[in-house]
Amino acid sequence: MDILLYPFFQRALAGVILISVAVAIIGTYIMSRRMVFISGGITHACFGGLGLGYFLGINPIAMAAAAAVAGSLGVEWLTARRRVRTDSAIAVVWAVGMALGILFIFLTSGYVPELNSFLFGNVLTVTGSDLWMFLAYTLLLSLFFIIGFRTIVAVAFDPDFATVNRLPVRLVNYTMTVFVAVAIVMAVRLVGIMLLMSLLTLPQMIAEVWCHRFGRLVWLSIIIAVAGGVGGLFIAYWIGVPASATIVLLLTAFYVLARIMRR
Repeated sequence: MDILLYPFFQRALAGVILISVAVAIIGTYIMSRRMVFISGGITHACFGGLGLGYFLGINPIAMAAAAAVAGSLGVEWLTARRRVRTDSAIAVVWAVGMALGILFIFLTSGYVPELNSFLFGNVLTVTGSDLWMFLAYTLLLSLFFIIGFRTIVAVAFDPDFATVNRLPVRLVNYTMTVFVAVAIVMAVRLVGIMLLMSLLTLPQMIAEVWCHRFGRLVWLSIIIAVAGGVGGLFIAYWIGVPASATIVLLLTAFYVLARIMRR
């Protein structure tokens, strides 16, 4: 346990806990709206922003965040205003993001040293300023959920019912879309672009084995995500492999075990 004395591991541990809480809340909302693949679309839109950031010499994280927000709002706008199916809109954002990312990466002169950390994740690179950003985002997201919980549940499960009852469906959808985009950008530092979709779905899949009410799903997903994140981080240190792989594999083992126990 001497690793806990090192500041970089302390920051990594705190970052894993904060991001796990955020993605557990966001993932429950995504699964309730049956929009799991939006995480993949926004993730690949991030890749386009990363490539553009490297090409222009601008902070790639900031550009990835801007691309993620633009992509998520684009999906919501196409779905709401242009009557495009959600899966079709996500597919467009997915393909365009990957194409732009590949284009700008290859147009960037020289070697891109941090590309692997964005593709596969490297939680050990989390800084103190990153932790403050993670904390502010998690608190803001939690506050929004606490204040508008009933409205969020109504919009997530039955937007037509929410519209008839004059609930702010459009406001909730656009606000949650931005929250989803920012959560994905932050979680990229943890598991990378390649494995991010699993982090947004596995805790909720495990929680659904035991309960089906939205509130309980959120709380149980948070517990499972934090346990998987912290456990995966320690396992990664002990066997000397990237934490992104061990976190996803540990959550997968949790799911298999939950299914066996349920039967």
